[in-house]
Amino acid sequence: MGQDGLRSKNRQLEIVEDSASVIRDPDEGFSRLVEMTMKRKQQGFTLLEIMLVVTIIALLLGTAIYKLAGNVEYARHTRVQADVQGITTQLKLYESMNGFYPTTEQGLQALVSQPDTDPKPTRWYQLYKDMPKDPWQNEYIYRNPGQKNSSGYDLYSAGPDRKPDTADDDWGE
Repeated sequence: MGQDGLRSKNRQLEIVEDSASVIRDPDEGFSRLVEMTMKRKQQGFTLLEIMLVVTIIALLLGTAIYKLAGNVEYARHTRVQADVQGITTQLKLYESMNGFYPTTEQGLQALVSQPDTDPKPTRWYQLYKDMPKDPWQNEYIYRNPGQKNSSGYDLYSAGPDRKPDTADDDWGE
């Protein structure tokens, strides 16, 4: 190029610095523009695009949480069933060794530590290191003799309201 600039058929062309490269022919004035566009590479996303993606993700997460909500309650009920079954097995073992179940006063703690109150077990073994808690982090409720099962014992979780003898009690059935 040099000092002469661009020459096209003995005409001098000048290069104009612009956002796009534009070559203007001074002989024809500004009437004839020959534009060589070089698209600028897109360097990011617009705010609208970002907000659209965030909205779609929020909708998908909301739908997933709604669909999984019932599964959490099912999982809690299943855990109560498993715990009640396990505790029942240990209570049967306690009864087979001693001839009786722990009283309501001795409670399920009789499976963890030897009771001091009557009737005292003759052959006591520690059957649990710690008693499991229900899914709401409360102790399981044990009554002997039971109110629901008068010939045996009652064993259940107080449920989400944490109050015994209400409609939401989970008997593990």
